[in-house]
Amino acid sequence: MRQGLQTDSLTSPQELPVATGARPRSAGRPMPVRGEAELVLGGAGPQTRIAHLHQKDPLRILFPHRARGDLFTGMLVTTSGGLVAGDELNIDIKVEPGAAGLVMPQAAEKIYRSEGVDCRIGIRLTVGADGWLEWLPQETILFQGARLRRHTVIELDRRARFLAGEITVFGRRAMGETFSRGLLRDEWDVSRGGRAVWADSFLLEGPVRAVIDHPAGLDGAEAMATAIYAGPDAEKCLGTARKILDAAGGDGLRHGISLVGGILVVRWLGDAYPLRRAFGAFWAGFRYATAGLPPSLPRLWYV
Repeated sequence: MRQGLQTDSLTSPQELPVATGARPRSAGRPMPVRGEAELVLGGAGPQTRIAHLHQKDPLRILFPHRARGDLFTGMLVTTSGGLVAGDELNIDIKVEPGAAGLVMPQAAEKIYRSEGVDCRIGIRLTVGADGWLEWLPQETILFQGARLRRHTVIELDRRARFLAGEITVFGRRAMGETFSRGLLRDEWDVSRGGRAVWADSFLLEGPVRAVIDHPAGLDGAEAMATAIYAGPDAEKCLGTARKILDAAGGDGLRHGISLVGGILVVRWLGDAYPLRRAFGAFWAGFRYATAGLPPSLPRLWYV
């Protein structure tokens, strides 16, 4: 789904930030895309399989070989190379009772400059009884002037287990580009057993640099990340999660963890590369400690 952060750092700051690939054009501008991806996983445990698959350009779901003992894995790809003004992606992932899977983007998602029209990403994640889903993120990179509205809706059975996250990078400091104007509205809504248990909304709009740099805002952070875990054992996992979070470390990072409405919520602030390393280390350690899964992530995470 996303293009790599390291690859993007090679882009010249003078280049026009438009996605690659052939798109119909109107009045010299790319026509917006409307991508769709639907995946339903059925079966149980190691026998998890595809029960339903629908995809529409520019979204694709690939199914790479997974490591021994790991989960059924789906890989989201955005073939357009990134999102420009007016683009929209809708992603719907469902894990049926007893099934288990991991879904992640192939690489980082780039949100290019907009002259006023917003990009939109809608995500719906559903997990049935005794199901397990990992929604493993890669970075969302906000170019100068980007405008993104993203809404993630999560519906869980009371016996479901769920690990999800998001990483956002403000500009490309290696290229001398910061995210000082634009829009980011990032919303999460989590329900469990039909009852709302956690909601979160983050908003940056207009000349945002002062908010990012302010000590009471993001204190100059280049990137931020969130991970959440929901399950019947969430409260019991709090101590374990704290130990893993501290061990994951990260130079100059600020991090914290809390339990809200039966949901473990972990936050990071800091520079992009140490944040990514610490996030991945926490995720790998947590999935091993709580579910007995391999203490590593899919190979593409490390590319």
